[in-house]
Formats: sequence, structure tokens, C-alpha cells
Amino acid sequence: MLHKYDTSIEKCELKFDSREGVLEGYASVFGGVDSYGDTIVKGAFAETLENRKSGVLMLHSHMPSRVLGKWLDLKEDDRGLFGVAEFTPGNTDAQNVYASVKHQAITGLSIGFKPTSQEKTEDGRILKGIDLVEISVVAMPADDAARISVVKSEIQSLESFADCEAILRESGAFSRAMAKAFIGQVKSLVQCESELAGDEIKAISERLARKAQFDRVSDVLDQFKFK
Repeated sequence: MLHKYDTSIEKCELKFDSREGVLEGYASVFGGVDSYGDTIVKGAFAETLENRKSGVLMLHSHMPSRVLGKWLDLKEDDRGLFGVAEFTPGNTDAQNVYASVKHQAITGLSIGFKPTSQEKTEDGRILKGIDLVEISVVAMPADDAARISVVKSEIQSLESFADCEAILRESGAFSRAMAKAFIGQVKSLVQCESELAGDEIKAISERLARKAQFDRVSDVLDQFKFK
């Protein structure tokens, strides 16, 4: 599961490049405390930036189906994680978000990561090592508690695989094709487990039948025993 760390637009210090669709700023600032009680310290990104083989994704609100562009450069300095991003030309979604950033309608950036080294505190965590997966432009920092309550309510109302597929698509994290493929795999697993369960039940029934037959034979033999 990916963890998140939000940085307000004021701390991002976003600046627009002379090139259209390019901006630079801080995706994360050291020493602050985010809404989850986490603090990132200097050096936390060093290993992931050096060793990460695949690029860091540039997303909208942590949704893999909404790739906005790419990070041209990411590096640590004394203040935090500094990056240069380019919104994909011709991508309507990307250009709309870019316009919102320029209009200051976006509240900040949020990183999606897996902690590799951390120290728990009374109020949260001190993050000393991070495996950085993606950086998102966010209109509003996520409220996980509220989102979880909505998901729980939707799960309780599920009546079919079609309902499951619809929830996946509406979440924004799955395209129609991805949702269908995921549900198809779930169906296969359920069918496989059902078949295995059926085989187990059959084997148990056969053992019980053999035992019952053995008991009946034993009863008959007992009748011929001499006292």
C-alpha cells in the first residue's frame, strides 16, 4: 500500500518555466509535519533517486489512470525534494490541470511512497528512507477516513460482479478494460476455489460413507460373536 505526504502550494514554491507546460518546485519539504503526522528528513530520497530503475509517475490525485506528464528532473537539496515537471502536450486532462495550477486553484503536491526506514513517534512518524513511486498534483489533500467510510458503504451494497466493476471504474484508478480484466481474474479464482472445495467435500463424503459401511459390517459381526 502506498503512503502519502502532502505539501501545501505555499511551500511548493512553484515557478513556471519559459517553456509552455513546464513548471518547477518542491514536491516535498523537509522538517514539516503533514496531515498524517509524518515528517520527512533530509536524505530520505537519496537512495530511491539513485537506484530507482523506472521513472517516478506524475499523476492527478494519486490516480494511475490519470497520468499528467513526466518529471524531467528530481533531486534533493537542503530544503527538500526539488523537481521539474512537464505536462503532456495535447493531453486535455493534463492541460486542464496545468491551467488550474497557473490559476492557483490547486492546493499542493502529494507524494505516493513506501517507507523503507522510519521512526515512530507519539504523534506520527519520522521518515528517514522513502521508495518514491509517484508525485501527484492534488486539488485537495486526501481525507482517508472519509474515503474509507464511503468505500465500506459501497462494499456493503454490492450485489454482483458488475457492481464491483462499476466501483473500480468510478474510483478513477481503473480503466474499463482494467476493471473487466481484474473482475475476470477474481471470477477465475472464485471458480477455482469452489471446485477445490467441491472436491474436498466429495472426498469427505466418501470417507464418511466408507466409515458408515464399516460400522454396519461391524454391527453384523458383533451379532455372531460367542459370549
